[in-house]
Amino acid sequence: MKDDPELRSKADAILKATKEAYGFVPVVNQVLSERPDLFVPMAGVARAVLEGDGDLERKQRLLCAVSAATAIGGEYCVKVQAQHAIDAGATRDEILEAMTIGSYMAMTRAQSYAFRKYAELFDVELDG
Repeated sequence: MKDDPELRSKADAILKATKEAYGFVPVVNQVLSERPDLFVPMAGVARAVLEGDGDLERKQRLLCAVSAATAIGGEYCVKVQAQHAIDAGATRDEILEAMTIGSYMAMTRAQSYAFRKYAELFDVELDG
């Protein structure tokens, strides 16, 4: 894909700001920034979701990110989002609760799939 100099400049600015804010640039950002046409919009979504104006405070948003990262098994995301949440004032107990919620949701998702299959295999009658 032909590199757009304006998008390349925006991508480089995002990478620089990320490094300055967090001391590192996540691998996902490093790789995706090879395609500024994909990276710049994704970085905008990330900023809007985690840092934009909304009804949830920053710490709450980051605790949601910890919970979601836990649920999907995002090892690196859990570490990074937990540190961001701590930096935003989250306590040890809040981090643990967020991780527990994510773990619970992952477990019940697996159970939902498995137990439906079990019911199908063994003719267990289900309501709804």
